Amino acid sequence: MITTIITFIIVFGIIVFIHEFGHFYFAKRAGILVREFSIGMGPKLFNYRTKDTTYTIRLLPLGGYVRMAGGEDDEDELKPGTPVSLYVGANDKVTRINTSKKSTLFNGIPMEVTATDLENELWIEGYENGDEDTVKRYAVDHDATVIESDGTEVRIAPKDVQFQSASLGHRLMTNFAGPMNNFILAIIVYTIFSFVVGGVATNDNRVTPTDSGVTIAQKAGLKTGDAVVSVNGKKVSDWASLSVAIQSRADKKTQFVVKRDGKTKKLSMTPKANKVQGKTVGVVGITQYRDHSLKAMLLSGFTQTWQMMLTLLGALWSMVSGHFSLNDLGGPVAIFATTSVATSEGLAGVLNFLAFLSLNLGIVNLLPIPALDGGKILLNAIEAIRRKPLSENVETAITLVGVAFLVILMLLVTWNDIERYFIR
Repeated sequence: MITTIITFIIVFGIIVFIHEFGHFYFAKRAGILVREFSIGMGPKLFNYRTKDTTYTIRLLPLGGYVRMAGGEDDEDELKPGTPVSLYVGANDKVTRINTSKKSTLFNGIPMEVTATDLENELWIEGYENGDEDTVKRYAVDHDATVIESDGTEVRIAPKDVQFQSASLGHRLMTNFAGPMNNFILAIIVYTIFSFVVGGVATNDNRVTPTDSGVTIAQKAGLKTGDAVVSVNGKKVSDWASLSVAIQSRADKKTQFVVKRDGKTKKLSMTPKANKVQGKTVGVVGITQYRDHSLKAMLLSGFTQTWQMMLTLLGALWSMVSGHFSLNDLGGPVAIFATTSVATSEGLAGVLNFLAFLSLNLGIVNLLPIPALDGGKILLNAIEAIRRKPLSENVETAITLVGVAFLVILMLLVTWNDIERYFIR
């Protein structure tokens, strides 16, 4: 259990970090101020601040975020009535605004805020030292910081460094960069995986008997590199069709036609019945043939990523075309359960799972659902067609609908996962 938890945190942390780093890097390139780069959600455990960005690690290792100035998750902190403490620099401008009781500013000026403009004209005003007869106004430095209620110090967000101030092309690239990084991570990890296992699984009809004892395939005389031409008279040309043909023959005597060194042989086997996710399937103890050439292993990241992408897109299409089931989806509970299986398979299992999960996250994030990266890219496309962005109210409403949909879906998926793995 401890090993699974540690693996889960590391795998999820890597995927989230790589995803968010994509947004972070291209936002910085576009001149967008990244106020906070967080790994994890919830209460802050650790933070480190540079001139522009505050880096935080938070308690729950179930996500992360890049908080861009003016972005949808960037809220206005200073409402009228907020008690603050101001630090005024040498240029008579406010350089730090403290709203936290956890942090004390030496020589800070106590003030109750009545109004602020931290985007355009950059000022703050209020009642100083409890004097409600006089409203005092201070100019605020462009690079001033705000110490938030939990003690996290971030820069204010002037209009010129906000997300919407960047060009449409830069905003689109910033939105796309997260999923793009997940695809790149999948390619790299699948390549490493191929070197770890010593070859690349081919998708043709060549097979390798498994090495878990003497299997049905080994007893029948099947050898590594044999190409299965037909199963019980049904022609097969790739691993998928071969698997389906064998799985349908549980406990049934079956004739296999295989090709070896240009010659055809007939082998007789009776696939053993196994229970897999409540279904009975036939197995004979074979796996995909592995290509051990250096070229194949170097290209494997691209080929395996492409094959898995087609599989995932096929599954998504099946869901939206009328065969939707919550069992087709998996939340944190399902990911944790799968992590346990991957961990039991050693480094190769963890790498394979990491690449699959990264690719999954990249594809799902590109779905045109508001609040996901794909939804933001869709809004960018609409802006390009209209030659002007949607109004802020309309965009906010669309985003809220997307967030509500995702929250409800996540609750349903999580409850379904709990029933699937712990109750049934």
